[in-house]
Amino acid sequence: MITFLATGVPSVFRDRTRLRKWLTAVAKDHGQSIGELNYVLMSDLALLKFNKEFLQHDDFTDVITFDGGQDRKLVNGDVLMSLDRITDNAKTFGVSRQHELRRVMVHGLLHLLGHTDKKPSQRKAMSALEDKYLARW
Repeated sequence: MITFLATGVPSVFRDRTRLRKWLTAVAKDHGQSIGELNYVLMSDLALLKFNKEFLQHDDFTDVITFDGGQDRKLVNGDVLMSLDRITDNAKTFGVSRQHELRRVMVHGLLHLLGHTDKKPSQRKAMSALEDKYLARW
């Protein structure tokens, strides 16, 4: 089940049925199914608290992913996202806020599917996957 939540910010999730189908297809493309997956929108300051507490990073970020599953065939986790970063990044990159929201959502899902972006080569590969799945929207 995929859940969309917003805390302290407006919910800007549009076309939730289509989002669920799209995200489910991404997981299926990786040989996995969706278990319990929560997408949570919040403010920069709220996400910063998680970034400091769990990752020991003292800076704003657009997304933090918490893997909640031991079963590698099921995707379980929480994807926390900053609406402020999404809005600012959409302006910076000249895309709609909905497009940027979907990019951040698929980015979080890719982390839960086992992808990482710590090295430049990994960031490049992950960005290519984001583009691939955004094109399928």
